[in-house]
Amino acid sequence: MSDLAISPFTPLAAAHTTDRDPARVHDAAQQFESLLLGQMLRSVRESGAGWLGEEDNAGESATDMAEQQFATVMAQQGGLGLADLITRGLS
Repeated sequence: MSDLAISPFTPLAAAHTTDRDPARVHDAAQQFESLLLGQMLRSVRESGAGWLGEEDNAGESATDMAEQQFATVMAQQGGLGLADLITRGLS
């Protein structure tokens, strides 16, 4: 057989039978909570006239980045508590 032989197919579930790493599960849960919080902040902002009245594209981009950072920090500090619930549910 040559070096370019194709290995037999293994199902994805069988290939990843190792235990879940709790730190990775918690990190993924925090990222999910951060995305959710970011969407909530964006929804509130878009429902009104903006934080500072009329905004241009640069101001909107800056506000988007600020909301994303704020949501990330909130999730890391506990946020709504969803990350902990998800982590416990998956562990």
